[in-house]
Amino acid sequence: MKIEKIQLLQSLLETPKQVVIVPHTNPDGDAIGSSLGFMHFLRQNKHDVQVISPNQYPDFLKWVPGSSSLSIYEENPIIANEKIAHADLIFTLDFNTLSRIGEMGVQVAASQAQKIIIDHHQEPDDFADLTFSYPSLGSTCELVYHMILGLDGEDNISANMATALYVGILTDTGSFRFPSVTPTTHRVVASLIENGANPSEINRRVSDTAHLGRLQLLGIALNNLQYDDGLRTATITLSHEELKKCNFQKGDSEGIVNYGLSISNCVLAVLMIEHPTDGFVKMSFRSKGDFSVNEFAREHFSGGGHTNAAGGKSDLSLQETHNLLLKKLKQCQQDLQQA
Repeated sequence: MKIEKIQLLQSLLETPKQVVIVPHTNPDGDAIGSSLGFMHFLRQNKHDVQVISPNQYPDFLKWVPGSSSLSIYEENPIIANEKIAHADLIFTLDFNTLSRIGEMGVQVAASQAQKIIIDHHQEPDDFADLTFSYPSLGSTCELVYHMILGLDGEDNISANMATALYVGILTDTGSFRFPSVTPTTHRVVASLIENGANPSEINRRVSDTAHLGRLQLLGIALNNLQYDDGLRTATITLSHEELKKCNFQKGDSEGIVNYGLSISNCVLAVLMIEHPTDGFVKMSFRSKGDFSVNEFAREHFSGGGHTNAAGGKSDLSLQETHNLLLKKLKQCQQDLQQA
């Protein structure tokens, strides 16, 4: 991390500020954990901080310390727009392009506040005054931890801060099994535990609170799974009717795509979910080895992310999306075989 950037941020935070923190649309554990963890740090240093999420987030994250003070943009845009307009600083966490926050993006862009990106995704846009972008890190929460240390907060990491950051690291590294996990990641986690994060309790709250429909949806997803040995690819589709049948809630599809990668010899897994109310098919990509789903999703499905984890979307029907995906993958067959 560049000392000059940390020093610049430190100068911005020398006096109390009106601060807005924004995670991405459909925030996951890393987005919520990093936003709330950083919120606790800033409030501890006398700043007036409001976390505003573009939309609702999964119930299994609503216990994270500080979540009760988080506001939802789409539920009260007038008040949220006032907060954004009067902010001195706006931090965008766990995303790097304003298109990831929908209608909020227009308000954030128009605000006179200084904008700071804190993120670990590749190829950030240039909308911010200050950018902390580290794609090599497994989570934005790990980046926030290093930033707190750089801002001389090492001796002031509270249990609430530690818990929120642990949640994001746990979820965005697939419970510490993704290639982005390093010895430093484990040292960060050790420090968070020493400062009050309770691993067993956090795992229980994140993983063991599923409603019946979520498990039934997993069963349907696994039944729909198809594997192409020539492409070394597993695909999973979930239709709107299947979601409705299982009383789908935000977060219910979290982690399903990873089941495809558990197949021997599989290097790519893709989950396609039909969301008629949003007008598109949401896609999740996961890969092993050198096959970059970031590049593939950017080129073909208006998405992006990391080398081995990315998202995308399609305006076609679910079946047409599946067919197009296989067509594009056949053009990459040699790369998939060599990955």
